[in-house]
Amino acid sequence: MILGHIGARKGSKGVPGKNFRNICGKPLIDWSLDQLFANPRIEDIVVSTDDAAIYDHAIKRGALDIGLRPAELATDAAPKWGVWQHALAAGEAAAGRAVSAFVDLDCTSPLRLPEDIDAALDLFQSARPDMVMSVCEARKNPYFNMLELDAQGALQVSKSLPGGVWARQNAPLVYEHVGLVYVVAPDYLRRAKTLYDGRVIPVELPAERCHDIDMPHDFRLVEFLLQEQLNEGVKKV
Repeated sequence: MILGHIGARKGSKGVPGKNFRNICGKPLIDWSLDQLFANPRIEDIVVSTDDAAIYDHAIKRGALDIGLRPAELATDAAPKWGVWQHALAAGEAAAGRAVSAFVDLDCTSPLRLPEDIDAALDLFQSARPDMVMSVCEARKNPYFNMLELDAQGALQVSKSLPGGVWARQNAPLVYEHVGLVYVVAPDYLRRAKTLYDGRVIPVELPAERCHDIDMPHDFRLVEFLLQEQLNEGVKKV
């Protein structure tokens, strides 16, 4: 049984109430919920939240009844990994059966397309890693144009190579960790302490879909790009 999951904490310092805020005609969380419900490979869905309104909305949509998120997992400092572990255990208890794959969608990344979820599931099933994580090629590169201050307060490239790197295309490829989709092996999720304890492999997705809403300007940007998807007819459940 493949279990779909969305985490939607009530609090947000950058964009208050963002997870339930309307964007392009429906609550932000529904762009991800709709994709989970529409995917025939995902059999059950849980929403982990400390917000009663979001929780009631998810239950009415058909999510499993797992109760509100425990208080210790609803703080700014609560790790994603702990939230996932709780959601997995609660989801298995509510469904009454074991989970074969845990699929998480960040509801703050509504630009994903259905094929992004399928690509991650296909890779998980063929490569059998501990986890598949969505990434995109990084917009900034630590070998070229990401900088740090040295002990004297002077700027230095974050990761230096002999001779330096003077063109971005000559720099080693690096990825951005983006929250469009994760597929996790349940046994790994139960035993590991962090995301990167095991064999985590990338599913690379187009950078134009890899935008996360964290601050007000992100909301405006994603709303604009989401409307473009709708106008072009590429946005499907």
